[in-house]
Amino acid sequence: MIKYLDLKKVNDAHSAEIKAAVGRVIDSGWYLQGEATAQFESDYAAYIGTRHCVGCGNGLDALTLILRAYIEMGAMKPGDEVIVPANTYIATILAITENGLRPVLVEPSLDTLQIDDSLIERAITPRTRAAMIVHLYGRCAYTQRIGDTCRRHGLKLIEDNAQAHGCTYGSRRTGSLGDAAAHSFYPGKNLGALGDAGAVTTDDDALADAVRAIANYGSERKYVFSYKGRNSRIDELQAAILSVKLRHLDEENRRRRDVARAYIERVGNPLMTLPSADYWRQSVFHIFPVLCRQRDELQGHLTACGIQTMIHYPIPPHRQRCYAEWAALSLPITEKIHAEELSIPCNQVLGESEVEHIIDALNKFKPA
Repeated sequence: MIKYLDLKKVNDAHSAEIKAAVGRVIDSGWYLQGEATAQFESDYAAYIGTRHCVGCGNGLDALTLILRAYIEMGAMKPGDEVIVPANTYIATILAITENGLRPVLVEPSLDTLQIDDSLIERAITPRTRAAMIVHLYGRCAYTQRIGDTCRRHGLKLIEDNAQAHGCTYGSRRTGSLGDAAAHSFYPGKNLGALGDAGAVTTDDDALADAVRAIANYGSERKYVFSYKGRNSRIDELQAAILSVKLRHLDEENRRRRDVARAYIERVGNPLMTLPSADYWRQSVFHIFPVLCRQRDELQGHLTACGIQTMIHYPIPPHRQRCYAEWAALSLPITEKIHAEELSIPCNQVLGESEVEHIIDALNKFKPA
């Protein structure tokens, strides 16, 4: 079986460096808010291209902390609206509703599978305070039109960069394109920890200070609490591991692009829609999405060929039980994507023979 993602192989490639970094943390006797965290925050901010990186517990916390900080700063208040793509992982939307804000779901484009920038302006109302874009699957969702729309209407632009570490827009990296960005370092991400971890990046000094305080029980200095905060901190072990893996991220993303390019150029099965020919140049391919009307049959065929796949995601957020109030919403493009999307292996540890086998299996698929 070709695994969808073999995390042991991913981490074995850096085993000696990781073990040395972990050993230094253990020997230091300091396990939270120490030198390893400060080093990673500095390294990652420089990599993304922002003045600040604030480590936190996970990607959902990062999104939630950004919105909570904006509320505390007076930039928005409960009941205000945040524009968000309908085609996303549910964490993006959970962060909005957890803060008492109202998500306004906008359909994606079938060409990009990202939020349709032509639909954003018509979704703006007097209550709109922000637009949250999601660099889903590892592709940049930002467009000049989105940036111009947010500036014209005075909206905060927030990036969900959980799936796009290292992705670029021109000469800039995602995570530096808006007012603030959230990052997840879940183990399966392109930049993955060995447990949960996340971060916020921004050039806004006040926002960074507020996020850091709120994530530390609301405390800006020991035993002094400015906010009703929470506990969401990256630990020294994860920070040290991430610093090691950050050094290899661009090289590993290049391999992902090479695999994706092979799929795009050599899979010619008319039953499938693959990312467009220019997609691979920009994406870091956290996920390689294939659309197929016979998705379940295709998945069964690939399983029989010894290829593990995943679905991102089988049920869209507006059809989830936790958002039953949206049950009557009709979002046909989002629903089509969620009914047809199949994720095939696309990562830096795939061997050439495995890539050849996957291409061959895709080209041989015929529904019953």
